[in-house]
Amino acid sequence: MVSMETLVIKTENKFRSLITKQAYKKGEIICEIPTEKLFDKANRYTVQIARERHTEVGKLSALNHSCDPNVILDTEHLQMVACRDIEKGEELSFFYPSTEWEMDAPFICLCGASNCIHVVAGARFLPLSTLENHYLNRHIRELMIELLNNTELHLTRLLELEPSK
Repeated sequence: MVSMETLVIKTENKFRSLITKQAYKKGEIICEIPTEKLFDKANRYTVQIARERHTEVGKLSALNHSCDPNVILDTEHLQMVACRDIEKGEELSFFYPSTEWEMDAPFICLCGASNCIHVVAGARFLPLSTLENHYLNRHIRELMIELLNNTELHLTRLLELEPSK
């Protein structure tokens, strides 16, 4: 069983981060995502694992966001996986919109990546052209498709209301 024993929370100037005590290869499972405490609404310490299900993630709540992350949270298999090689002592980060449809507490991103999204509020608020460059969990893909279908339906209704010329 893969555990969180290789992870440590670092606190500096009141900011927390999650650091690995060992190196990982791309594709390697780092740990399981805990699901002991489930909620139907998001909060600062949860990760969205399904359309209306969020889980408190314990030590993983110290994972920071990055627009160029080194891990993914696979909510279907409930695993944190290295998405590139990771060195011992490196801070772990993931792309929050890969799990979160709407953030409980949106914030300004300061990651400095060339593909930075600048405001982290959830996948709902990002264009497809941004999302297509990231791993997205099934519930995020499904919610995006639903949103697009509703947009098409809304457009159809608008066109029906338009007076004939």
